[in-house]
Amino acid sequence: MNNPAIIYLARAFGTDQQVELLPDINDTGKIGQIVCGLLNTSGGYIAFGHAKKGKFAGHGITEKMMSQLEAQIHKGISPKALISFQWEEDADGKFPFIEVPAGKDVPYAWRDVIYMRENKATRKADAATIRDIILRRQIEPERWERRFSLAEMDSDIDYNEVKAALDDAQKARRAFFRDPSQIFMLLEDFHAAKYGRVTNAGDVLFAGNPAARLPQTRIHAVCFSTDKAGDKFSDMKTLEGPLRRIFEEAYTFVVRNTPTIARFIRGNPKRQDSPLYPEDAVREALINALVHRDYSASSGGVSIHIFPRRMEIWNSGSLPKEVTVADLQNGRQLSVLRNPDIAQAIHMRGLMEKIGRGSRLMTRLCKEAALPPPTWESGPGGVTVTFSATDATIEAAIGPAIEVATDVGTDVTTDVGTDVTTDVGRLILNISGAMSRNEIRLRMRFKSDEPFRKNWLRPALKAGLLEMTIPDKPKSVKQRYRLTEKGEALKARLASAQK
Repeated sequence: MNNPAIIYLARAFGTDQQVELLPDINDTGKIGQIVCGLLNTSGGYIAFGHAKKGKFAGHGITEKMMSQLEAQIHKGISPKALISFQWEEDADGKFPFIEVPAGKDVPYAWRDVIYMRENKATRKADAATIRDIILRRQIEPERWERRFSLAEMDSDIDYNEVKAALDDAQKARRAFFRDPSQIFMLLEDFHAAKYGRVTNAGDVLFAGNPAARLPQTRIHAVCFSTDKAGDKFSDMKTLEGPLRRIFEEAYTFVVRNTPTIARFIRGNPKRQDSPLYPEDAVREALINALVHRDYSASSGGVSIHIFPRRMEIWNSGSLPKEVTVADLQNGRQLSVLRNPDIAQAIHMRGLMEKIGRGSRLMTRLCKEAALPPPTWESGPGGVTVTFSATDATIEAAIGPAIEVATDVGTDVTTDVGTDVTTDVGRLILNISGAMSRNEIRLRMRFKSDEPFRKNWLRPALKAGLLEMTIPDKPKSVKQRYRLTEKGEALKARLASAQK
């Protein structure tokens, strides 16, 4: 008879990959052996909890307990690998689990012993198996991300970016470093350097301008005026810099060039204003494009094309042979990493959670937003994910607000510029009274401060729509922002246009 818990887990993970079911997290040794075995084979999942009446939940397991287990597993596994500790939740229950992608640096060992996974069982590797793994590894070419870059440690690496990565890892409780005070050891732990030199992964992640050596690291973003690509566009950017920075700037570009939608959530009488395409779905698509793309060709890259009724995000490199478009479309994506070093650094910073289940998340979020599910296309040149809007969502759009803004006065668009009028309109609608920068940012659901300040707050101040409460001390911790008379007039016109 089928185990109802296994049926539940197969539905939750959307894949027939190996799923090991354990009642609790008490046996660290056993869990470490299973993780090691999955790393050395095809990857999979370990779920924790109890099944009852067809439902499944991780009774008595807390986030603190999972955090402690995560630290122990990472300490015992060598070499270091991307292992994701997560929680799954739906109407039936909530439980913790571990997602283990297939490792690229086999053989892996748990506490100095190599384990294999075979027929859903874990066993110690025998001498013949270990010899076979080592021989196969010796004839494989070195991964692009592991090769040495032309970047210089002293002149090209942005040490502020390295410090920011350390801070992010500490906040995410993934600071598994030997000695964070030693910058080179820190870069080695991020798989960004070896033997005193920067690797290609380190260049992509931490160089101030990796595009100077690697033009394929750029993101090309265009917003077209019609639903056909052509010469008519309203915004265009080429983004350069370390991966984290261009990721945030790319998301800012998307928000700036897509409208805000008024939605009503069941059980909540108040209108919820949110971006046309769900924030987490877009961020997942962008991070997937940057992490899973093929960096080896200088002609490659990532592009974002925004049209009135759809958005396309393309990255160079075809899908891994283990993954098909049907897998992505049906939420059965496997944990296969093209660039595991880059992926691990991004995961440690808390930017990448659902390693092999991003397509499932994107599909669910689009469904909840009453949008068609995203679609994927894969060809010799690369992979494209497309988000589409419906007539109903377009009609519910609050912005872009360019037409409304120009009615307030020509000086508004002259000062602000047509490229950012959408940003200013949404910003103005979210301000009430005197608010701190952080309060405004959180209300607008921005996760990072710098892109918000640069692309949203500063233009509104420059246009005279917003003013500081303490203008002679712009960096004061007590600083607040409020609408000027011009800003109040614009807000009134925008609010009237929404009704």
